[in-house]
Amino acid sequence: MSIAFTRAVSPLLPSCELTHRSRQPIDVRRARAQHRGYEAALRALGLEVRRLPAAPEHPDGVFVEDGAVVLPDVAIIARPGAPSRRGEVASVEEALARFRPLFRVPQPATLDGGDVLVDGRTVFVGASARTNAAAHDWLEDLLRPRGYDVRVVAVAGCLHLKTAVTAPLPGTFLLNPRWVDRASFAGQRVVEVDPAEPWAANVLPVGPRVLCAAGAPATLRRLRALALDVRLVDLSEFARAEAGPTCCTLVVSEDAGPLHIESGPTRSNG
Repeated sequence: MSIAFTRAVSPLLPSCELTHRSRQPIDVRRARAQHRGYEAALRALGLEVRRLPAAPEHPDGVFVEDGAVVLPDVAIIARPGAPSRRGEVASVEEALARFRPLFRVPQPATLDGGDVLVDGRTVFVGASARTNAAAHDWLEDLLRPRGYDVRVVAVAGCLHLKTAVTAPLPGTFLLNPRWVDRASFAGQRVVEVDPAEPWAANVLPVGPRVLCAAGAPATLRRLRALALDVRLVDLSEFARAEAGPTCCTLVVSEDAGPLHIESGPTRSNG
């Protein structure tokens, strides 16, 4: 069984952090209904949904993906690039502690979970406004000895790496070439989003199925051409907050790990 951690929508969601989208009104009641639909879709994919403690004081608290990066053998507790979001992390850390050894990202590094895309033993890390070079170096030092290949990918025009690219299948990358260079994925199968659907690259794979935001029919056809079982969910209110299907959950396989927190490598380049 795999667990999908989520968190309730804050009443302050309309004042969430924004970087590349202009602020538009967000209907909190509708967002909550969409979030319930999203959780139902996760359950339909075979995941056990567990809600983290509510954080009504944090506008972005529903976007739990940014609080951590979960790998098969370790979990990395993030240090979000937006200072307003750092108070969200403690409850994520507490939830993950029974599943993996934990490593905290140290100062002056900043890392958002949405900037980390894992494909097998390759970890792509975004160079974005939220994740800095110190985080890239620290991740390299932490993960290389564990057999991971860490690759830094420049992100331009969007918030996180996984806004621009995700992996609906192992070795297959769905990306927006305006926001990330497809050469960063040379040698892999690359599928580009339809140019009229720039936000469609963010999809959530769960085994052989893929959860996609509704409203991108041309890109959806490209995904179905890969023989994928694509499921749709309405996240239109969350799109106004620069969010997509990966943003509202952390998926963890229920393999109990030792309960301890480690400091990790000491190198840190600011």
